[in-house]
Amino acid sequence: MLEFTGGARARVPRLAVVVPCHNEEPTLPRALATLRSLLEQLAAEWLIAGDSYVVCVDDGSRDRTWPIVMAEARQSPRVRGIKLTRNFGQQGAMLAGLLESDADAYVTIDADLQDDETRIREMIVKYREGYDVVYGVRGSRERDSWLKRNTAIGFYRFVNLIGARIVYNHADFRLMSRGAVDRLREFPESNLFLRGLVPMVGLPSTTVTYDRRAREAGETKYGPLRLFGLAWEAVTSLSVMPLRLVSVIGALVAIASLVTAAWALGVRLFDPQYLPGWASTVLPIYFLGGLQILCMGIIGEYVGKIYLETKKRPRYLVGEQAAEPVPSAQVVPLNERRRSDRRQGDRRRGAQVA
Repeated sequence: MLEFTGGARARVPRLAVVVPCHNEEPTLPRALATLRSLLEQLAAEWLIAGDSYVVCVDDGSRDRTWPIVMAEARQSPRVRGIKLTRNFGQQGAMLAGLLESDADAYVTIDADLQDDETRIREMIVKYREGYDVVYGVRGSRERDSWLKRNTAIGFYRFVNLIGARIVYNHADFRLMSRGAVDRLREFPESNLFLRGLVPMVGLPSTTVTYDRRAREAGETKYGPLRLFGLAWEAVTSLSVMPLRLVSVIGALVAIASLVTAAWALGVRLFDPQYLPGWASTVLPIYFLGGLQILCMGIIGEYVGKIYLETKKRPRYLVGEQAAEPVPSAQVVPLNERRRSDRRQGDRRRGAQVA
C-alpha cells in the first residue's frame, strides 16, 4: 500500500468514473465489468474509497443503453446512471456526469475503453500527490490513418497558435479533483469544449501517457465531418483570433486593391496598346465576392454563439437516475425527486417552527 504524507492528500478519495454513453449497447457491458473490477482492485489497495462508483450518462441513446445501465445499477452499488432527456452531445453528457455526481475525484473516460483504464491508477497516485488535474495523453498515433494523424497534429498546432491552451494529444480522458470541478462549474457558457475549459481552471496539473487501443465493438461516433465540427467549435469557443484574421485579410485585400488600381490607371494612361479584358474585371469580382462571403460566415459564427449564450438554455437536462442504494426505487424521475425535496423541506421547516 502506498503512503502519502506531507503536502500530499492523505485521505483516501471517493472516486466517480464518468462514462458518457450514446448508443453503446455493444460495448457497455464489457466496459462496466472492466471498470467495476478496476475500482475493486484500487479500493483493495486503499487508493480509493470503498464507495467509489461508475456513473453512466445516457445521452439520448436509441438502443438498449439505458436498460443495461438500470440492470447493472440494480445488481451493483458501484454502478449509477443518469439519463438525459435528449441528446446534448458528448461534452454536455460529460459535464452532466461531473456536476451531478458527488465525489472527491472524477475520471472521465469513453465507453469504448479505447483509452487505457489501467492508467487510472497512476492518475489517482498523481491526485494524491497533490495534483488537481491529471491529463491522459496519447503516447503515439501509430494506429491512426495518415489523414487523421496529420489533421490532428495540424489542429493542435493551430489551436495553440491562436492562443487557446489545450494539452497536446489529449482528448477527454482525465482526472479532476472536486476543487477543479467546482471551478469548472463557474464557467456558464453553453458552447462547451471541455478540453479548452479545463486548463482554464488554473490548478496544478500533470499528465500520464498511454497507448490508445483499437475499438473492439460498435462504431465510432466521430466521423470526419463531426471531427471538423469539433475542431471548429474549439477554435471559435476559445479564441477571437479568426475575427482578427478577418480584419487582417480585409486590410491586405484593401492594400492589394489600391496597388491593382494604381497599376490599372498607369496602364490606361501610358500604354497606347491597352485593350480592356474581361479577366481583369471578372476575376477580382469573384475573388472579392468569395472573400466577403467567407468573412461574413466567420462573423456569423460568432454572432450565432452570442445568440446561444444570451438565451441561457440549460446545458443538459436530467430525466431519470439509476442508483444504489435505493432498492425499491432504482429509477427516480426528475419530477418525483423535486416533489420529494419539497416535502422534505416542508417537514424541516415545520420542525423548526415547532
